[in-house]
Amino acid sequence: MLAGNLRWILVASMLGTAPLRAQPAAEDVPTLQYRIDLNRRAGDRFHASLTVDGLASGNAVLQFASTAPGTYQVMDIGRFVDSLRAVDASGAGIPVERLDTNQWRISDPDRVRAVTWTVADTWDAVVQENRVYPMAGTSIEDDHVLFNAHAVLPFPTGLQDAPVELALVVPDGWTVGTALEKGPDGDYVAEDYDFLVDSPILAGNLTVATTEVTGVPIEIYTYSAGGGIRSDQLLGSMQSMLQAAGEFLGGLPIDRYVFLYHFEGVPKSGATYGAWEHSYSSEYVFPEVPFSEAFGQTLTDVAAHEFLHIVTPLNIHSEIIEHFDFETPVPSRHLWLYEGVTEWGAHASQLRGGIKSPEAYLEETARKIAIDRAQFDTAYSLERLALTSYTPEGQAQYGNIYQRGAVVAGLLDIRLLELSDGQRGLQELLLELMDRYGKSRPFVDDELYDVLVEMTDPAIGEFFDSYVESAEPLPITEYYDKLGIDFIDDPEQPRFEIRPDPTPEQARLRAAWLGERDAA
Repeated sequence: MLAGNLRWILVASMLGTAPLRAQPAAEDVPTLQYRIDLNRRAGDRFHASLTVDGLASGNAVLQFASTAPGTYQVMDIGRFVDSLRAVDASGAGIPVERLDTNQWRISDPDRVRAVTWTVADTWDAVVQENRVYPMAGTSIEDDHVLFNAHAVLPFPTGLQDAPVELALVVPDGWTVGTALEKGPDGDYVAEDYDFLVDSPILAGNLTVATTEVTGVPIEIYTYSAGGGIRSDQLLGSMQSMLQAAGEFLGGLPIDRYVFLYHFEGVPKSGATYGAWEHSYSSEYVFPEVPFSEAFGQTLTDVAAHEFLHIVTPLNIHSEIIEHFDFETPVPSRHLWLYEGVTEWGAHASQLRGGIKSPEAYLEETARKIAIDRAQFDTAYSLERLALTSYTPEGQAQYGNIYQRGAVVAGLLDIRLLELSDGQRGLQELLLELMDRYGKSRPFVDDELYDVLVEMTDPAIGEFFDSYVESAEPLPITEYYDKLGIDFIDDPEQPRFEIRPDPTPEQARLRAAWLGERDAA
């Protein structure tokens, strides 16, 4: 996820994690059938229901999300819920007890056939603390709805892995954008609650544009309150970036991808705007400003980051991310990989695809170095940042994962290229990790550093010790010198200068850094 203020300084949150849960036997799992009627939009409230047959004593508690993957913030969605009621097959009420902010216990679960409730949209609800990021929340208005499942729908404990159906009733003429597919009866289907949460929905008066990248269909859905920003404009800005990402990865490891854009209101000082990544889609919330080439490039850089999350965590993730705990998440130590490397890749793919010049890439890197030094504690390691990210202390440093995290990833790329004589950098290592793990084979969180050393060189273990697990001063001057690039360490404005006359060795490594592997 990327979030930021109007200066586009990215200060955001990351992937939440939790231990693996036991998988129930498929024949014992009832289907969770949710229904939301978007024709009922009065009072900024969703009217929702869950129909289910086969609850047992272990499924007696309805769990609303305390947080969600990719946000690393306390949400406590139960704060927005009221009028929750459970009934049996005859429509008779079954007593329900509220246990805490996010949990309700049903007194006789085996009798339950339906549960109904209403929930306020998070954009307009007045809360005193822990305001939900707009791209991770909900908005329900006359002409559109932004829907994130975790912000509306609970699940019965023990059934997070149950198959899901979602009947979404929308007004005539509305367009629906989502990565969810429809089943034979026309309802949306998901393999489980996690996948439902991983698939946001934007519905309403939308514009649509489509393209293909390495044979994979890409769809863009846009809500623009004033009609000033259209999907075809966004596609025009993004097309080259998408193709470069496909080349960077040697083909997209997905079969479909959906972008959801929401533009509304004038920029407000201190307001949060940004994006949230998902496995097969991403959603973006920004103010509606006149579309321009500069604005399109800003949105493209953000989209490049979110799009590359199809690598991490979709295809490379630890076992504690495999299943998310919506009640009490546990952080992974590898935020440097999920967000720092992804942010590096968003710019490196454009550099190697010829979209960004080396000067533009280095200017972005220098900007990140300056932000790291000016706005964050440079003695706060990336691993410490990950492990404390749910605490106020960690949240104060969190935005640095997109600054220092990306700079460290760039240094790792240079070191890997140096050790392999220009043949194998971070880009190649990511592709090898995707082959080794993939969507359904997580790595062990505590073992990844050892795996990476085994795949590369003992010197990479020293790199992680110094610049990820610890926060030693970054060797920016030393590493970029290997490319024939000078780092001018100006406290006011750090910058890079590309030497016109590099040594043959520097020239070979620079060519590899630019993606010219044959030349290396």
